[in-house]
Amino acid sequence: MKAFNKVAFLTIGLGLLSFSASAQTELPSITGGMVDVQGQKGKVVILAVGASWLPLSPRQVEFTNALAKRYAGKPVAVYFVTTDSMNPKSKNHATNQDLSAFASQQKLSVPMLWDPDGSVVVRKFRIDQLPSFVVLDKNGVISGPPFGGIDPKFDITISISKRVDSLP
Repeated sequence: MKAFNKVAFLTIGLGLLSFSASAQTELPSITGGMVDVQGQKGKVVILAVGASWLPLSPRQVEFTNALAKRYAGKPVAVYFVTTDSMNPKSKNHATNQDLSAFASQQKLSVPMLWDPDGSVVVRKFRIDQLPSFVVLDKNGVISGPPFGGIDPKFDITISISKRVDSLP
């Protein structure tokens, strides 16, 4: 009987762990609402993870828009995830209005999600530099290591597209 209780406890505990891990990938959109980036079963998800204040942000937006255009009409969702801080005391602070203005000025064509200070996405997907791109498979599982950094002389969409196109 004790062995059964331990197994039941372990099973319930593991179930709660996977529930909380999934719930931790729900991010607010700057236009309102929440998006669970790992909960889009049946879709590949591309996350462009950066910040509005990064010097390479305009180039990252350009690559993000190109990926969105390439996969339009296909089961692929593309998001720009900003890690700008919500803390007014932070030097990297941004308001919702600041981020909306950034998206408009850069002509961002995909939804922008907010992960203040990288507290969810950067930690969960072990991103070690910004800007980066992350590809999640159709089950919401990270597909390979993040594409970190952007070389302005290199079109990173080629490598990202190869990974996306190789997924079943």
